[in-house]
Formats: sequence, structure tokens, C-alpha cells
Amino acid sequence: MRRALLALLLLGAAPASALPDVAIRGGTIFTGADAPPFRGDVEVTGDRISYVGPPRRGAAKRVIDARGRLVTPGLIDAHTHPDTYLRSPEASVRANVAWLAQGVTTIVTGVDGYGTPDVASDARALAAKGIGTNTVPFVGFGAVRRRVLGASARAPDADELAKMRGLVADAMCQGATGFSTGLFYAPQRYASTEEVIAVAREAGSRGGVYDTHQRDESDYSIGLMNSTREALRIGREAAMPVHIAHLKALGVAVQGQAPALVALIEAARRAGQEVTADQYPWLASGSAVDAALVPGWALDGGYRAMIARFDDPAAMTRLRPEMQANLRRRGGAASLLLTSAGQPWTGRTLAQVAAAWRVDPIDAALRILRMPNAARTDPAGAAVASFNMVDRDVDLIMRQPWVVTSSDGSDGHPRQFATFPRKYQVYVRQRRVITLAAFVRRSTGSTADIYRLAGRGYLRAGYAADIAVIDPARYAPRADYLHPRVPSAGVAAVLVNGRVALVNGRSTGALAGRVLLRAPPRGC
Repeated sequence: MRRALLALLLLGAAPASALPDVAIRGGTIFTGADAPPFRGDVEVTGDRISYVGPPRRGAAKRVIDARGRLVTPGLIDAHTHPDTYLRSPEASVRANVAWLAQGVTTIVTGVDGYGTPDVASDARALAAKGIGTNTVPFVGFGAVRRRVLGASARAPDADELAKMRGLVADAMCQGATGFSTGLFYAPQRYASTEEVIAVAREAGSRGGVYDTHQRDESDYSIGLMNSTREALRIGREAAMPVHIAHLKALGVAVQGQAPALVALIEAARRAGQEVTADQYPWLASGSAVDAALVPGWALDGGYRAMIARFDDPAAMTRLRPEMQANLRRRGGAASLLLTSAGQPWTGRTLAQVAAAWRVDPIDAALRILRMPNAARTDPAGAAVASFNMVDRDVDLIMRQPWVVTSSDGSDGHPRQFATFPRKYQVYVRQRRVITLAAFVRRSTGSTADIYRLAGRGYLRAGYAADIAVIDPARYAPRADYLHPRVPSAGVAAVLVNGRVALVNGRSTGALAGRVLLRAPPRGC
């Protein structure tokens, strides 16, 4: 036995048990740090990276030829809505190819205030069935408020506020990364700033991040700038880092305000506040007809209460002009593309549907909202892509070093399948808004730092082996607004926790993803 081992060593080989499981040879390596790329190798043993450095000879159980390709940490999507995939009964769907085919290995979930407070039991359920990508769960203000107050527009009493705070505290102790809000959406929009701060403090005292779809990205209520000031105030008073989701200037009334928006955030950062944001590289946001057009007071009480107001002539006297105003904010009926799958209006604008039905666009929207499954609570019937942003705002926000990449991936919008390749193709290669190095950095290491993902987001020995191998000549989106579910092209291989999950755009069937729960923080 000793002689055999000595012979192997003398020949420059190693026993099979010492071979790395995967060796990625000869690629251009971006480590995820703010450092220049280099040509080299990455080796993986088990679920960890065991070597990153210059090319070296040596055998491995599996070799991936990365010559002419980029080798990066697995990309991290800072804001997602993946329930259609991760909670599917079918393993092939839970593989989450929509994200893997972009090179994404980790997604942030529970955002916009929708994250369940039952973090631990939800994590166990996902782990038991198996998922294709890692997830980073947040506890959501909307889920907590709805559990205590339902869809009511009223303020909580002292006992109800205490229950909400307790739910958030428990969720943080179960491993949530932080506390998310979607203050634009009912019933969260009914909460005062003070109510949000009181609940958020439970997450802040336990080391959580405040992630917010802010109250107003346009001029629906308090306006974009005041809404951003509110988000900053919540972070300060709850003693939490602030992360603003899908930062934008939405709609004709605020287009061009990106310089003032960036200046406001930069001032907070200079004053010592930790503030970051994410952004998707699309000029159309994604929403639902009711969230985009119906005023907040008409959503009080949920879907049935909204429909009852549609049947009330007195309520409609007030509601119709407010819906008209919201439609103008969105740029008009021709700017709203209806994207839900399998509906009579799929792939048509609200203007086109109204013309076909020979009705006013508001009447067309009301008819759509009366259809089954057309409410925001189940947006399968009334999803919209709203073309409401301009290049000069998107470009300026993207150039900020504190802005990372997100898809806000939701059913019916191509960003779910194509965000990262689109950013690479349009904003790196074609328009040169940012560099390739900035694209990688703000899709990997920077995002990991924001969400405190220890041991992830970088190609370093000892770190989790989440890795993407990308062909720079072929990396491109294939989904569009009329065909939103087409996987992207150009990803040669993806490893999730050391297991090869995708090869040449095809899933291997590996369900190697994990729910990345934080260790119980202080205060638990």
C-alpha cells in the first residue's frame, strides 16, 4: 500500500481520494472583489472552493474547460418572486432554470413585504422537496400585518402592534436576513411611518437589513423624494441598514429626477448611514392592473370590497377620475402591456384591448379586474408591464457603486428569465454604461456584502462553491415581453454548493440549493 502511494507521488499524481471533485481550467476569473480579472483555475472539493489561482496541472474527477470563458461567483439576484418555481410539485420546475440559465445561484426572497414570518418551517419545507438555487429569506411587513389585521386600513391597537413586533422578532430568531416592506401595496400602504418603525426595530435590534419597495416611486401619494426620505428615516430610527428595492423614477411626473434621488442617498451615506439599492435593467416595471390603477382607498378590505365599490355608483364617481389620473402617471393605456399567460388579452396593450372591446380604457381595466384571479393577491390574470422609465434615469442609477443587480422576477415579465444577460448585452457591451468588472462585482460580491452572506459571493478558498462559467460571446437574453418564459443563452456551467446544476443551458436535475438562514442573532 505504501509503495503504491509512493509510486503515485513520484509520478506527480495523487490518490483518487485527494483529487478535487471539479476543476475549472483556463478561464478568465473574476473573483467578485473589486480587483482585476486573471487567467487561472478554480477547484472544488465537496461543497467548497479548494483552490483559486494561476493555471496548474493536475487531475480532477471532473474537468470543465473554461478557456475563452468568464468564471465568476454564482450571480446573486437581490430581489425575486420565485414561488411559481420553488414551490412547484415538479422537481424539474423547482430546479429554477429561469435563474440558473442566467448564471444565478442565489436569490433573495420574501421581498416587498410578502415574506412569511414562519421562516424556519418554510425553510424545512423547501429543503425537504429540494430547490435548484439558494434562497435568502426576509420576513415581510405585509404578511405580518395581514396576519394580525387582515386587509383593514385601520391602525393597530397596542396589543396588535405587540403581536406584529413579536412575529418579526420570532422570524429573525428563526434565521430571516431582515425585514421587508412594500408600502405601495395594500394593506401595507395603510401603515404610518411610525408603525413601520416600531415593527422594524425588532429586526434592527437583531442585526437585520431593512429592504423596502418604498411607498411611492412616482407621485401617487407622498412623491418619490419624500418616499425616499421616509425609507431613510425608517432605517435610522430602527437602527438598520437601508436597502431600496428596484430603485427608479417611475412615470412621466418624475422622469428626470434620478440626479436628485442619487444626491439624496449620497448625502445620507456621507452622513454615515448605510444605504444601498438594487435595480433591474428594463424600462418597463412589472405590476398588476389593480396595483397600477386602483387608488389605495378602494383596495381597503381586499378583492371583494374592491369589486363592491365598482358596483357602487357613488364610489365610482370618486374612483373613476382617480384611476384616470393613475393611468396618466403610467404614460397612458398604450404604455400598459398585459402580460398574464393564457388570457384573451395576453400580449396586448390596455389601449388595444379597449379598442377591441369598444370601451374606454378604464372600463376595460374594470372588466379585467372582475375576471377570476385578477387581483394583486393572485395577479395571474392581470399582470402588466408598465413602460414608464427613461434611459437617462436608468443609466445614472446603474452607474452608482452602491446599486446592485436584481430582476424583481415575476411571472409574465421577461426580467424573470433574462435580467442578467440583458444587463450584460445592453448596458455593458452595446451602450457601455458600466464595465464588465462592475457588472460582475455588483452581481456577486457587493450583493453578498449587503445581505451579510458569509462565505459566499466570492471565488475564494474555503467559500461555498457557487460558480458560473459564462461564454461572453453567447451570453444573451432570449425572453421578451411577448415571450417572457424563454431561458437565456450562453451559460456553459453552473455549480451550486459544489454540484453541477446546469451545463450548456440545460439543467442536470441537481437540486443543490439551500435556504441560507442566518445564525440566531443577538436578542434571540
